[in-house]
Amino acid sequence: MNKSEIEHPKSEIIKIAVVGPESTGKSTMSAYLAKHYNTVWVPEYAREYCEKLASPPTWQDEINMFEGQLALEKEYLPKANKILICDTTFITVKIWSDQMFGQSPQQVLDALPDYYYNLYLLLDIDLPWQDDPLRDFPTMREHFMQVWHNELQALNANYVVITGTGQDRYNSAVTAVDSYLLGIV
Repeated sequence: MNKSEIEHPKSEIIKIAVVGPESTGKSTMSAYLAKHYNTVWVPEYAREYCEKLASPPTWQDEINMFEGQLALEKEYLPKANKILICDTTFITVKIWSDQMFGQSPQQVLDALPDYYYNLYLLLDIDLPWQDDPLRDFPTMREHFMQVWHNELQALNANYVVITGTGQDRYNSAVTAVDSYLLGIV
C-alpha cells in the first residue's frame, strides 16, 4: 500500500463522479442517479460558495472551494447506500484555476492522485446552453470538454462520456453505472 492509499484509502463505498463543462446537467443527473440508486449525492460546493461572492473568485476562494468540496464528500460518505454520487469533484477547481489564473493551487495538484473515484461520468455538451449568473463561458464548451478529457486521461481515470437528451441521457448514465457495477461483482 502506498502513502496516498494509507492517508486516503479507497472506500468500500463506490464513488461515481458526475463531471463536465458548464451547463451539461451535472446537478440534475446527480439527483437522478441518487434517486435511482437509493443513495445520497454530494452537491457542488463551488455553486453555493460562489452565490455568496460579491466579486469574481480569488485565488483563496479557489482553495476554499477545494477544501469545501472535500469536506462535503467526507460528510456525505457515511450517509451513502453503497454508492456515493458526486456532483463534480475538486478537479473543477484545477480547471477553473488554470483558466482564470494560469495555474492551480499546489494543494489541489498534490491531492489529485490521492482521491479515488471508481467511475466518472463525463457529461457531453450536447445539451443546449442555459444561462445562469454563475456560468461564464458559453462559447468555450468544446474547449472545456477537451480539458475534461485531458484531465481524466492524465489521472488514468475510468470514465464514460454520457450523451443524449432527456430520458436517453439518464438511461445512458444508468447503463454506464450498471455496467461498472456488473464488472466488479
